[in-house]
Amino acid sequence: MYGTIFRMKVKSGQEERVTAVFKNWEQEQQPKVKGAIGGYLFKPDNKVGELIGVAVFEDKASYMANANNPEQSQWFNKLRELLEADPEWEDGEYLAGGIS
Repeated sequence: MYGTIFRMKVKSGQEERVTAVFKNWEQEQQPKVKGAIGGYLFKPDNKVGELIGVAVFEDKASYMANANNPEQSQWFNKLRELLEADPEWEDGEYLAGGIS
């Protein structure tokens, strides 16, 4: 499996909208994205205004195809409007754990 872990600094008062954007992706986009397994959005206890996300794909090719999809770019632009800065991304191969 392949994917990314990312940290986002959310604009004040926009956390619910960010969550809605992710839920929309899950409902609208994920069924159309070949190789998309799932994702998670975390709210750290000790980092006010930050969210951490995880996206999981079958392989790097699926992840890159999604990253290069114009629909994904449109979705990201909606998300980006709600953030203080671009997310910090850590892409890579998942070595352990998984969805059972």
